[in-house]
Parts: sequence; structure tokens; C-alpha cells
Amino acid sequence: MSADVTLEDVKQDAGIEEEEEQIDLAPVHRIIDSLKETKGMLIPVLQDVQTVYGYVPEEAANVVADRMRLYRSQVYGVLTFYTQFHLTPRGRHIIRACSGTACHVRGGKTVISKLEHMLGIGHGETTEDMFASFEKVACLGACGLAPVIMIDNDAHGTLDSVKTERIMDNLREMDTMKRAE
Repeated sequence: MSADVTLEDVKQDAGIEEEEEQIDLAPVHRIIDSLKETKGMLIPVLQDVQTVYGYVPEEAANVVADRMRLYRSQVYGVLTFYTQFHLTPRGRHIIRACSGTACHVRGGKTVISKLEHMLGIGHGETTEDMFASFEKVACLGACGLAPVIMIDNDAHGTLDSVKTERIMDNLREMDTMKRAE
């Protein structure tokens, strides 16, 4: 991989298009300035950047590379290797549906289909209104609750289509009320 690879190259290869927007990069500089030594600190720096923005914007990744004296391709290599990092904005709610064996045999496919239908998106996508991002995961570690989903940090188990719909309707209602405050 060339040292001149940019996030734009990665996005183009992945077929991702988005509008340009200006972001405040001061938090990125503060994160790096707070370190006494940056050597070996790339992942913690990127985690802190993602905490601030909710994802790692291209401009922030470029500042990290420049300030830490790394090739941009090194930074993008880490960002694209680890699934914990996101290169595009994510929804206000992260919905993870288990597709592991226990969930699958207990009706997880029906739950996943219901979520995809209700959200109007598939795996790895975010709703247009930024309400939610949806991910299918191999295991949530709650096999006794199968089929199970996680909404943000809350597990919901022993699901079927009706329970899934009720949970999602409640989430949407709570989200609407919170945003109206």
C-alpha cells in the first residue's frame, strides 16, 4: 500500500460518497498535545478522536498522521483493520443483531429481517435521519437469551417479530421525545 493513500481513496474503493463539511479540529490537537509521548499511542489517539466525533473524520485522521509523524496509509490501515473504528457518521443508536448459531436456530433471522424492514437499511448502514446504525454480529455472548439484539448498551432477548417491533417503536418514541426537549 502506498504512503499516499487517503481516506478518499478508501471511500472511493468502497463506493462511499458523502458531502464535504468543515469540522473543528481543535479537539484532535488537544488529544495529541495531552500525550507526553506519541510513540505507540495511535490506537488510543484514534479511540479518543472517535469519542469526540462519533467516528474518525478524514481531516482528523490526516491531522493524527501529520502530528504523530506517521504515513497516512499507516493511520488508514489501522482505521480499516479494526472494526471498532468508523469512517462515516453513525446513528444516535447502534443496533446490533446476533447472527450466531444459538440466535439463528431460535429465530434470529426473523428478528434481523424485522429490523432491516423497520429501519429501511441493511448491515453496516445508517438511517438517513441518523436515528440508528445497524450491524449483524457473529455473537453477543448472550446465547441464553437467543435471539438477542443490543441497542446501544442494552440487551434485549428472547425476541420474536412482535417483541422486536414493540422495542423499536418504543426506541423511536423515546428518541423523538428526547430530541424535542
